[in-house]
Amino acid sequence: MGRIHAFEFEDLQWFPKNLRNYATDFLQYGANTFDMYKEIIPILLKGVEKSGNNIIVDVASGGGGGLLKIAHHLKSLNPSLKIILSDLYPNQDAFERTKAHAPETFDYKKDPINAMMVPPELKGLRTHFLSFHHFKPEQGKAILQNAIHHDQPIAIFEGQQRTFKSMMPMLLSPLTVLLTTPFIRPFKIGRIFFTYLIPIIPLCVWWDGIISVLRTYTVEELNTMILELDHHEQFDWQVGIAKGKPVDIGFLLGTPKNNKPNNNE
Repeated sequence: MGRIHAFEFEDLQWFPKNLRNYATDFLQYGANTFDMYKEIIPILLKGVEKSGNNIIVDVASGGGGGLLKIAHHLKSLNPSLKIILSDLYPNQDAFERTKAHAPETFDYKKDPINAMMVPPELKGLRTHFLSFHHFKPEQGKAILQNAIHHDQPIAIFEGQQRTFKSMMPMLLSPLTVLLTTPFIRPFKIGRIFFTYLIPIIPLCVWWDGIISVLRTYTVEELNTMILELDHHEQFDWQVGIAKGKPVDIGFLLGTPKNNKPNNNE
């Protein structure tokens, strides 16, 4: 199956903010409810150790993804961990709710953060959860190149692969949205209205889910991308697929060779 970079509603600048936030809230609910990133905790720990400061800078955070569950797992192993949320279209309501759950762990950036030009003062392990497929190959390389340029580790995770197996849940996603929406908090009348009365959210999630599968990079494509980066040899790279439940997680981890493990715990 060849890669197709069609549009996703979530990426469109004119797409209404409230609808984008409802969609990312759905993704956050699913990721946290099913603890979908549990199997990649060792990969994250390795990246955090290379950051030298016990900070995760989450880029293109959307609604925060599964970071509440991730933080729960990581904090038991690294109590001083901090996580900073950021996005080009910050979902500030979701960021504030995430911070309220664990104010000692989470903080966020109110201003838009471009994943290809992360400010140099944001130091730490840069993470991308379900977001790297949104970027075209040249943009993806710019994201990785920026991490190399600023000597910061980077970790990328995708909850789908470009396969027919991954496509099936996306085709059924409108039903999932209909079934889970009553459980998403906080309750918002707009979420109910645009899910059941005018079903824009199920349709957008359905479309964006299908396109996400078609956009996702394979392990081979990521390895090729790495080899085209300037000074890629200054980093150690690991690319693969972590087997897990309910889904397998594709991942990329790049860590500077010259950074020493963090001992500040």
